[in-house]
Amino acid sequence: MGGEGKVFSLSEVAEHNSSKDCWLVIGGKVYDVTKFLEDHPGGDEVLLSATGKDATDDFEDVGHSSTARAMMDEMYVGDINTATIPTKVKYTPPKQPQYNHDKTSEFIIKILQFLVPILILGFAVAMRFYTKQSTE
Repeated sequence: MGGEGKVFSLSEVAEHNSSKDCWLVIGGKVYDVTKFLEDHPGGDEVLLSATGKDATDDFEDVGHSSTARAMMDEMYVGDINTATIPTKVKYTPPKQPQYNHDKTSEFIIKILQFLVPILILGFAVAMRFYTKQSTE
């Protein structure tokens, strides 16, 4: 484990982006996942597409097991210099308004599901009443 404690910049890590040499940045640490590529349950292209950036969110979104996390310890090569990671990658607040928006549209749908049958019923009753009036 000669690479212990080494600090890499994102551009250094980004150079390792092929199936013969693949490094990932997850949770502020740098991992050499090259020999794991063909064994990765999610396929190697997922790992290759996560090179050259902070892959923490991608990693967390998938929800990896404790076994996967333990295996990663063996692939650890050093730490990332977080100052070299563009901050825009970390920016994820848009999830919040999106969530509220979904709630609003769900609410509108519920109201419509409730109102539409009433409107149709009311319309049918009105039509029946109206046609009865006009025939007399």
